[in-house]
Amino acid sequence: MRRTALVTGGTRGIGLAIVENLSKDHNVAVVWQSTPPESLSDEVLHLELDLTQSGSCKTAIENVITKFSRLDVIVNNAGVAASTPKDAFNHEDHQKIMDVNLFVPSQLLSHALPHLKRGASIINISSVNAVLPPRTAAIFGASKAALNLWTRAMAKELGEEGIRVNAVAPGAIDISDKPRSPELRELFLKDTALGRLGKPEDVASVVRFLAGEDAGFVTGEILSVSGGYRL
Repeated sequence: MRRTALVTGGTRGIGLAIVENLSKDHNVAVVWQSTPPESLSDEVLHLELDLTQSGSCKTAIENVITKFSRLDVIVNNAGVAASTPKDAFNHEDHQKIMDVNLFVPSQLLSHALPHLKRGASIINISSVNAVLPPRTAAIFGASKAALNLWTRAMAKELGEEGIRVNAVAPGAIDISDKPRSPELRELFLKDTALGRLGKPEDVASVVRFLAGEDAGFVTGEILSVSGGYRL
């Protein structure tokens, strides 16, 4: 029987690449909020939800189980990366970052646990900025650092149940609908050992590895997919 994967924020960029990769041999459900799915197969379950709203995480899990009768992989890709200058505190903006980047994955897992069996895999999309503080975006970096710790904590708590929890930490990824300025690209290239920006597919292939049996003895890890950024 085909395994089933739930991917949040899976209609563009890294999330879209993950959905397209996993769809080759998984049933896939994708949660989106601001970017409607345009290129995804009709076989993919599309769920338009704001996962920060009360009850939405439960609804997402219920829809997946109703459609596919099982859930094996959760990819927490949806995230908020916003500037939070030190001299302009805005509680609503700061709360949104923490809600999406940390609390949504926790809520989804809580509702999914009754359906997850031995061999299930949780994969969180973190960032190199969890350990390399981003200028003017400290709260984003802090949210990803917290996500990394939560990843390791859940791996420890769920290990006896045979459920693995890992994270992928992308570096500079070249996303077509969010192009960087030539100056910023040059800075990233200068600091990246492999001398190129990453592609969404680079991240998706590592997610596939962590989702599958080849990574059956890998848990609690934060795998950097950065091309050797700032080695």
